[in-house]
Amino acid sequence: MTKQAAYIETTVIGHLVGRILADPIIAGRQKVTRLWWPDAVAKYDLFVSSVVADECSAGDVHAAQERLEIVNSLAFLATSVLVDQLAAELIAKQAVPPTEPRDALHIALSAVNGIEYLVSWNFKHIVNPNTRIAIERVCERCGYTSPMICTPDELLET
Repeated sequence: MTKQAAYIETTVIGHLVGRILADPIIAGRQKVTRLWWPDAVAKYDLFVSSVVADECSAGDVHAAQERLEIVNSLAFLATSVLVDQLAAELIAKQAVPPTEPRDALHIALSAVNGIEYLVSWNFKHIVNPNTRIAIERVCERCGYTSPMICTPDELLET
């Protein structure tokens, strides 16, 4: 049986490593991510991109090193002209704000490469009902199947 593929967006990596934060909502997400991760590694083919690596390399050097250890253990998806075109269309059709080109790239990388799931904790620009609908419409109009956009807890099997 072939594993399904999941693109791991930067916020998931950030919640996976580092200290548990005091904010109870974020701490809960961190705990869920850490609970989900071993199952994810076993159940899915996990992918990231240079966009994730770039975002994970920012900030505190020690924390960045922890994040990059995870990122570098995963398979990388390459950008392409098709990815860039879909990302531009996601922005042009207002599925993703023009201020968030990296979020458009995460989505486009997943869709162009036929990845089943895009896993994220970014509720502002990726994981929310209005954004999901807009993303699906743009992807379909461009000839792609949108990935199932979800959070780790939505994929957690208890």
